[in-house]
Amino acid sequence: MNESSGYAVFLFPQALEVLGAAIKPYLQDGPAGPFVPCREVDTGGAFVELMLEARAPDGGAIVLELMVPGSMVRMIVSARSEVAFGFRDRTPRTEPEAGGAAAAPPASA
Repeated sequence: MNESSGYAVFLFPQALEVLGAAIKPYLQDGPAGPFVPCREVDTGGAFVELMLEARAPDGGAIVLELMVPGSMVRMIVSARSEVAFGFRDRTPRTEPEAGGAAAAPPASA
């Protein structure tokens, strides 16, 4: 299994409203709505600790720790580095015979 490359943390709409301008620099827009992209997430306390990678004003990389009350978190999604993601059809398929043609149904007697 591939290692996790990060997390997308979705907050409740009311949390976004209460946090206001303070949370906006950390949000990214996605098809499912705004989320906070995180390198690590710790849910072990009253506050959910979010570790983010950011850029300092001079362009250098820094790590930020953002803490929000657990009641503000709607969902945490693990972002994998795998290319393919989703569901596949699990319908049984008829396997072709060695000659390349599909097997014919048995004749009834």
